[in-house]
Amino acid sequence: MNGWTRTPAAHCRKVPPYWICGDCHVGNLGPVANAEGDVEIQIRDFDQTVIGNPAHDLIRLGLSLAMAVRSSDLPGVTTALMIEQMMVGYRKAFHPVAEPNRNESRPGVVLVALKEASRRTWRHLAQERIQGKTVRIPLGRRFWPVTSQERSDIEALLLQPGLLSLATQLRRRATDAPVELLDVAYWKKGCSSLGKLRYAALLDVGGRATRGQDLCLLDIKEAVKAAAPRYEDAVMPREYAQRVVEGARQLSPHLGERMVSARLGSSSVFVRELLPEDLKLEFAHITPEESRRAARYLARIVGRAHARQLDDSERLAWKRELKRHRSRQLEAPSWLWNSVVDLVGTHEKGYLDHCRRFALESARRIREVKAQPA
Repeated sequence: MNGWTRTPAAHCRKVPPYWICGDCHVGNLGPVANAEGDVEIQIRDFDQTVIGNPAHDLIRLGLSLAMAVRSSDLPGVTTALMIEQMMVGYRKAFHPVAEPNRNESRPGVVLVALKEASRRTWRHLAQERIQGKTVRIPLGRRFWPVTSQERSDIEALLLQPGLLSLATQLRRRATDAPVELLDVAYWKKGCSSLGKLRYAALLDVGGRATRGQDLCLLDIKEAVKAAAPRYEDAVMPREYAQRVVEGARQLSPHLGERMVSARLGSSSVFVRELLPEDLKLEFAHITPEESRRAARYLARIVGRAHARQLDDSERLAWKRELKRHRSRQLEAPSWLWNSVVDLVGTHEKGYLDHCRRFALESARRIREVKAQPA
């Protein structure tokens, strides 16, 4: 997040204040299910959500797509054409009606994710998250034991308003079904969770756990101050978790309706049930045509998330602003292209510096080992 060297806010007029993702890279988009079982491609991560300049979401998306192009060994011109298609898709979302067109062409990476999401069941989720069909969370490298105090705190958490309804809101569950905490564990899940609270809680809803059916797996995550650029005069919830939930509800209704903010001891946390259909998009090796289609489609998804918060006049004003900085040579705002190029360079420099430090440290350790007496 500290890579926002030349903020686009300096190059384009201030647009109406509304929620942005704040960390809008490809991995934070994908199939998301709502409580009724409907699945759509939406934004799926809101730790960094703030009320800020939507240009930041475009830059972050453009950077992640540019890095995907580089990892696929495609020529640099592909990146330029992809950025152009990003803006084509994004601007289309600001037509008077910004809801999805079911018949629009989806790129292959999206079709694969949607197909996989539609066939997934609780068994698939259990195999990925808790490693098998079980009514306990297996402790090991990913899941660590909790103290008796932590378990008591989480039991108290589940009694807070809205938490029980979170477990019973799915269409297939009775709203008055009994809910029991079966197991809880600390969840070591990637670098982003280090130093913060992260728990997995396994619930039995309606007494069906002994049959291995309809278990409820809650993700309990500590919310912290966002690093994403925000409007200084924006009015947002002071509680970090409330900010995350409100941003999710505005930008990704499917996910937002399945999230609740709460307090866990002195910490602000947000809670959501993990569903089998929730997946992130995986970009491996892509072709030039696929990269352009993916950029156009995903930017339109982000555009819808932005546009649904605006009225028609505000949408029109933002479309005009995007056109104002478009050059004759590149069908995209100059601030978007320049920002993506700068950040790609910063990323490459940081990566190579890291490799050099690693190599020097490895050489130093080898010398120390050789210098030790036999």
